[in-house]
Amino acid sequence: MKRNYLFLFLACTVGTAFLLSCNSPYPYRKKGYFKVSFPEKKYQLFDQPGYPYTFEYPVYAHVIKDTSFFDAKAGDWWINIDIPRFHGRIYVSYKGVTPRNFDSLVNDGFKMAYKQHTDVATGIVDSPIVTPNGVEGVYFSLSGNTATANQFFVTDSTRHFLRGALYFDATPNEDSLSIVNDFLKQDLKHLINTLRWR
Repeated sequence: MKRNYLFLFLACTVGTAFLLSCNSPYPYRKKGYFKVSFPEKKYQLFDQPGYPYTFEYPVYAHVIKDTSFFDAKAGDWWINIDIPRFHGRIYVSYKGVTPRNFDSLVNDGFKMAYKQHTDVATGIVDSPIVTPNGVEGVYFSLSGNTATANQFFVTDSTRHFLRGALYFDATPNEDSLSIVNDFLKQDLKHLINTLRWR
């Protein structure tokens, strides 16, 4: 019995000495990500001859022609807006509207947002767009670890249909990409609001 009390006394003494020997409390550190510095918002005009649209895009991005092959004329006015600083790319595709293909183009716009991301998205919000230039469409905001968190389509319903989606050259991680997504979402909305048809 005395042995048990002696063991308990020694255990308490050593434990108290250990706790009192610490000079400062342990600083709790939250899990974090790299600090991202953002450039000043400035825009330049995309106004290439022969393209059926114009818009403004960021000065820290550059436009390249999309060289993907689909069918004979599908990619004539398809472009990519590369944002090297953030390893991002806005894919812009364009198709002319006919009475036969309008419903199909709109349905494809919704499918690209919903069908391809339903398994990983924790939420999808589609919002109608009406710009000062009379351009109308739908903006899709996706949450969760989706390949793209921002995409849209705009149309005049008679001649023009343009779709855009922002992707990153990185593994989808909503937490680490959210601040960059929010920054570039402003650029997407500026592109949409300055879009004009020819």
